Amino acid sequence: MKKVQLENTDIEITPIIFGGNVFGWTLNEEESFRILDAFVARGFNAIDTANNYSYWVPGNVGTESERIIGNWIKSRNLRDKIILATKVGGRNLIQDKPNTTKSHILKEVEESLMRLNTDYIDLYQTHYDDTKTPVEETLSAYNQLIKEGKVRYIGASNFSSERLIESLDKADLFNLPGYKTLQPEYNLYDRKHFEEFLQPVVDKFKLGVIPYYSLASGFLSGKYRTEADLEQSTRGEGIKKYLNERGVRILDALETISTRHSISYSAVSLAWLMEQKSVVAPIASATKEKHLDAFLEAVNVQLSHDDLKLLSEASEY
Repeated sequence: MKKVQLENTDIEITPIIFGGNVFGWTLNEEESFRILDAFVARGFNAIDTANNYSYWVPGNVGTESERIIGNWIKSRNLRDKIILATKVGGRNLIQDKPNTTKSHILKEVEESLMRLNTDYIDLYQTHYDDTKTPVEETLSAYNQLIKEGKVRYIGASNFSSERLIESLDKADLFNLPGYKTLQPEYNLYDRKHFEEFLQPVVDKFKLGVIPYYSLASGFLSGKYRTEADLEQSTRGEGIKKYLNERGVRILDALETISTRHSISYSAVSLAWLMEQKSVVAPIASATKEKHLDAFLEAVNVQLSHDDLKLLSEASEY
């Protein structure tokens, strides 16, 4: 499978990244191993997770996703074949607010490395911006980790445009490592915030974009057309906001192009996202092996100018 390069790095990944938020949440360890095996068997190589995924699940502590991925990597002996991205600085059971202090990052990275059964992280990302911590303090922690060989590159997620600019400017000013990637919420439905506020920053600093919620929590898969459909999923309540006139218009456009190319709604949605400026690879999850077929369809389909125009116009905000 053809690979794409993350901006300003030597990291090459396949065009879709697996989102590890499902591990320890909607998939147990055995099921997670099965879906990861199927993912790499199809030629993909990049996985994104965080040190706090699934902390919201009763009985979980929030480290389940990293631990499952680490157990899988160790059992399959695949570390050198996988591009591994994780995050630090998000909420968890112990703290209810972001924390990007140097001491916190240096502590958390050791625990992530241990859970992931690796001695380095390819892409270490600030999960949420802790606005009380100076950006140069956060970057100084990453500087130390890069020098120690524990982290290759750093990325940002869930930043305001102002703080992202400040971080990138301070990195240059103090000769500290700068963010190479941005992981924002961005999909065919959720376009406005990224395109209006973050896209200009991405363009100026040449960041690689790896969007999360690429399928809008499953709404863009087309399986949710009515409120009754929401009962099919644990994410149902969060999808309700998409069931409006604009959402239906987007689904209608997806149906047209899905039929035209004989591929799934999910594949069309991912393919549209992959064609957007600065997007290197969208992040998407799967809970069943058949869901991975959409990943391959998205990589292999060539949407026409008219296809892209129809989708962009249907999703105008």
